[in-house]
Amino acid sequence: MSDMPVPGKKKITLETVTVTLPSGAVKERRVVHPGHAVAMLPIDGDFCYLERQYRFAVGEWIYEAPAGTIDPGETPEETAYRELIEETGMAAETLIHRGKIYPAPGYTDEVIYLFEARGLSPSDAYGMDEDEQIEVVKVSLCEMEEMILDGRIIDAKTICLAYHHFRGQTGL
Repeated sequence: MSDMPVPGKKKITLETVTVTLPSGAVKERRVVHPGHAVAMLPIDGDFCYLERQYRFAVGEWIYEAPAGTIDPGETPEETAYRELIEETGMAAETLIHRGKIYPAPGYTDEVIYLFEARGLSPSDAYGMDEDEQIEVVKVSLCEMEEMILDGRIIDAKTICLAYHHFRGQTGL
C-alpha cells in the first residue's frame, strides 16, 4: 500500500492497494481519498436556494446545492452550518439529516452527508472562499423538480437531496 498526496491538492491523496476480489482474484487498484463532504438544500417555504457555479473539471456552469469538505475535527453538522454561511450568506436554525451518499464508489471512498437547512437567516459569520465563483439562485421547489427533469440540474448530490426532500425520507 502507498499513500501519495496529489500535487496542488492538500486534502486529496491517491492510494495504491492490493485487493482480493469476491472471485478470489488478486488485483492492484487505486483509491482516491478526497475527504468527506456535506451538501445542504436550504429551504424557505416553497422555495430553495441553489448555487450556479463554474466547475472547471466539466467546463460548465452548473446548478447545485451548497456543499463543502469536512475539515479535520469537524462533525458533518458543523461543516454544513459553516459551509452554508460561506457559500450563501445564510445560517440555518435547523439542519435535518437526509442520509449519505457515495458519489463515485468505483474509485473513491468519499462520503457526502446530506442535510436540509431550514429556518434561514442572513449571516456573515464566515466569508466565501476566495477561489469560488458562486451565484446564489432562489427557485421554487416545483421549478427545482422541473430543472432536474429537463436536465438543467445534473449534479448528483443535488438530485439526491431533492429526492429525499420530495419523498420525505431521512435516509437513516
